[in-house]
Amino acid sequence: MEKIQKYFNGLSHAQLEQFAALGSLYTEWNSKINVISRKDIDNLYEHHVLHSLAIAKAVQFRPGTQVLDLGTGGGFPGIPLAIMFPEANFKLIDGTGKKILVASEVAKSIGLKNCKAEQMRGELEAGKFDFVVSRAVMQLPELVKMISKNISRKQANAVPNGLFCLKGGDVTQEIQAYRHIAEVTPISNWFEEEWFNGKNVIYVPV
Repeated sequence: MEKIQKYFNGLSHAQLEQFAALGSLYTEWNSKINVISRKDIDNLYEHHVLHSLAIAKAVQFRPGTQVLDLGTGGGFPGIPLAIMFPEANFKLIDGTGKKILVASEVAKSIGLKNCKAEQMRGELEAGKFDFVVSRAVMQLPELVKMISKNISRKQANAVPNGLFCLKGGDVTQEIQAYRHIAEVTPISNWFEEEWFNGKNVIYVPV
């Protein structure tokens, strides 16, 4: 929890309470439905919450922004981002019902009003959004192809509508088709923990 405060100043009392509640909620749910590796649950704040919030360093979603979290699993990056941007709206989708149950129950438990979770495959999502966010669910070309139907033509943010995804390793091949427009930012630019070395936020306007 202190790692969140280390990198994000000015959080409201409500936001701090919501972030603080995630630890016990995910620990409890993970003992019933495995959405985070059992070995990794102790690293929840660094490897999952803070990792998700790297997107909040890359973009500031304005009030009213519509965001789709594709392949959210147990709620990442959508739930931390929904806490960080209480005036933006988040839809979390995943094809696995058990994972959506966890995301939905966690969001409800902390009183997130700007976040809804639904069991759905990305191919079937027909809604329009300003941005899609994702954590390494598939190769970038497949992901861009899938979500291009979901990106709204109305622009309301400082950066053009598109995709923000979290990916590790060498992404040179993946971004080849988008190399003139994609922005790859190492997360280590913002967070000093060693675990973030080699991990990136990739932005592709769509």
